[in-house]
Amino acid sequence: MYKTSTSACPHDCPSTCVLEIKHDKNNIYKVKGNKFNTYTKGVICSKVSKYPQRTHNKKRLTHPMIRVGKKGEGKFKNISWNNALDILGNKFKKIIQKYGSESIWPYYYAGTMGLVQRDSINRLRHYFNFSGQYSTICTTLAATGWLAGAGSLKGTDPREVINSKVIIMWGGNPASTQVNFMKHVQEARKKNNAYFIVVDPYLNKTAKLADLHIKIRPGTDGALACALMHEIFKSKNADYEYLKKFTKDYELLPTHFKEKTAEWAENISGVPDKIIKKFANILCKKTPSYFRLGYGFSRQRNGSFNMHAVSCIPTILGSWKHRGGGAFYNNADIYNINKDTIEGLNFKNNTVRILDQSRIGPILNNEIDALNGGSVVRGLFIQNTNPLVVAPETLKVRKGFLREDLFTCVHEQFLTETAKYADILLPATSFVEHDDIYISGGHQHLTYGPKLIKNIGKSWSNNKLINALGKKLGSKNNCFQLTEKEIINITLKKSNLGTLSKLKKKEYLDLQPSYTESNFLNGFGHKDKKFHFSPKWKENDEKFNKLFNLPDHYDLTENINKKYPYKLVTAPAHNFLNSSFTEIDTSRDKEIKPTIKIHPYDLNILKCKPNDIVRIGNNRAKIRIHVEEFDGLLPGITVVEGIWPNEYFLDNLGINALVGSDSPEPAGGAVFHDVAIWIKKVN
Repeated sequence: MYKTSTSACPHDCPSTCVLEIKHDKNNIYKVKGNKFNTYTKGVICSKVSKYPQRTHNKKRLTHPMIRVGKKGEGKFKNISWNNALDILGNKFKKIIQKYGSESIWPYYYAGTMGLVQRDSINRLRHYFNFSGQYSTICTTLAATGWLAGAGSLKGTDPREVINSKVIIMWGGNPASTQVNFMKHVQEARKKNNAYFIVVDPYLNKTAKLADLHIKIRPGTDGALACALMHEIFKSKNADYEYLKKFTKDYELLPTHFKEKTAEWAENISGVPDKIIKKFANILCKKTPSYFRLGYGFSRQRNGSFNMHAVSCIPTILGSWKHRGGGAFYNNADIYNINKDTIEGLNFKNNTVRILDQSRIGPILNNEIDALNGGSVVRGLFIQNTNPLVVAPETLKVRKGFLREDLFTCVHEQFLTETAKYADILLPATSFVEHDDIYISGGHQHLTYGPKLIKNIGKSWSNNKLINALGKKLGSKNNCFQLTEKEIINITLKKSNLGTLSKLKKKEYLDLQPSYTESNFLNGFGHKDKKFHFSPKWKENDEKFNKLFNLPDHYDLTENINKKYPYKLVTAPAHNFLNSSFTEIDTSRDKEIKPTIKIHPYDLNILKCKPNDIVRIGNNRAKIRIHVEEFDGLLPGITVVEGIWPNEYFLDNLGINALVGSDSPEPAGGAVFHDVAIWIKKVN
C-alpha cells in the first residue's frame, strides 16, 4: 500500500528541500517538493526528482567487500559484516599501536547533509584522538569573507525577495543549484516588476533569465564592487545616517573609492564602464535591493576579500533597513544545534593535529607542511565524499591512495572512484533508509527525514557503522550505543527545540529569526555590533590586516600569462551535484559528455571548431576534452561543467586535476574557479 511521507533532500546544495515522497515498505516511487513549506514551495530540481532511479539503481553496493585486485582496479569479493569489522578494527588497532592515533584520519563531507549521518564520524574521531579535519572544500572562503563584515552567518530572509525591487544574484546559478530561490524571484518579478541582475563569468541557466547579465572575469568581483560603491558615493546615494549608526570605518570609504572608477574596474574585470554605471544607477534608483550571494565567486585565491567587498554594497546603500532589502549568504548561525551527542564534543582534544580537507593530495603524499607537524596518515576511514573526483590536484590524490602502506576503508552507496581504491568497501544506506534531521544554509527550516523503506541489500547507516567500529576498537561508552532516533531526540532537547515526537508531528520547524534580527537592525554580529569595512582578518597579525584593510581588488589569483593564457572555471552541471547523480544514466545522457566552453574569438585563434578535441593543461596535469563553442563569456575565459567522474574523460583524468590544492588567504579554502591553463588543438 502506497504512502506519502515528508522528508528532506540530503544533498549539499543550499536548499535541502522539503520533500514529499510516495513509497511503500520496499520502494520509493515519486519525489516532489513539499507545497506547504514556505521556502520549497513545491519545487525541487530535476536531479532529486530522479531519486527513485538513484535509490533502486542496480549499481548500488549491497554487500561488504574486500579488495582482491590492485588499488584502483575496482576488483572486490563479498565478505560478511563481521569479517569486515574484524579486519577494519584489527588494522586500525595495529596502526594506533605502532604509529599513534593521529595516523588515522576519518575523512568526510556532505554527501548527506543529515546531522546524524554526516557528523557522527566526528564522535569516532574525538573519542579515539584521530586526526582532525578542517573542512575547507566548500564554504570556508565565502564564510570568511561574509563574517569579516557582518560578523554572523545569517541575513535577510530569502522569502523577503517578494518585497524587493532589485534582486542581485552574485556568483551563483540557482536555476541549476537552488531552484527554489528562482520561484521566489519569479514571484517578486510578477508582484513588483523586480529587476533581476546576475553577476557571473558565463551565461548559465540563471543568467539566461536575468534582465541584466554582468559577464565578469573570474576573481575580479572586488573591482566591480568597488566601482559600484564609487558611483554610489559620487551620486550621493550612500546612506550616511545608516552608516553612522551601524558601521565602523565608513568615513574612510569616500577617499578610498575615489580612484576606483568604472573605467578602472573595466580594465580589471572586463565589464564595460557603461554597464557598471548602469548597474550602479539601478541600485541607486530602485529600492529595496536584495543581494543573494553565492559560493561560486568566492572560489578564488582572493575569494574571501571579494565576498567582503560585495557585502559592503548593500551596507553603504542602507538596504538592510528595508523589507526585501539587504543581503544573504548563509543561515548557519540561526539554528544553534547542540552537537555534543552527535559529535562527542566532550571527548575532543584540542591538541590533536588538524588536517586540511582540500589538501588531501599533499597530505597523502607526505608533504611536510600539509601534515601540520604530525605523523604520516596510514589509515583512512571515508564517508559521504569522493575525493578522487572532487578534491583538487587529482594526480596527487590518486598517487596518495596508491600507497601500499595506506589502509583505506570506504563506506559508500556506489562504486565511486574513491571506492575502487578501498581495502575494505562497505555498503551505505541512502536518506530514505535511515532517520536523520536536516538544516539548510539557504533557508531556515529544520526538517525530520524518517526511515521510509527497508535497507537496500546489507547496507548500514553511517551511525550504525560508527557505533560498531567504536565498539570494535574497544569502547564501551554509551556514545556508541545510541540509535539515530535516540541521538535526534537528545540533540533536539539539548538545543531547546523540543523532542523527536513533536518534530515528527510538525515535520519541520521554521527557525528564521525576526525581521529585525535577520536584517541586523539590532546590530551586526561583531562585539561592537557594527558592520566592519576594515576587517580583522587574522588575530595578532596587524601587518596582514593593514595590507587588506578596506574592500578592494586584491590581485592574488592564478593570473593568465603567455604560458597559461586562459582562465578555467569548473562550474556545476545542471544534472549533477558534485559527483552525485553521475551514476544515473538519464542524468549523464542529458549532460552528454565533458566539454570545454570556449569563446568563438579564442576558437579562431586556436584554429578549432566545435567538437574538436583539445588538450588543456598547466603545471599540475593535462587532459583531453571536446570543444563547445560558446559566446556567453568573455574571450580568454573557459568553463567546464561537472563534476564528471574521471572515467568519462578521454584520458581517465578529470577536470580537478588542473585545480591547485594550495591554501588561499586568509583562512584556506578550495580554489576551483581560479585556474590558469594552456589550450592546444589535438591533431
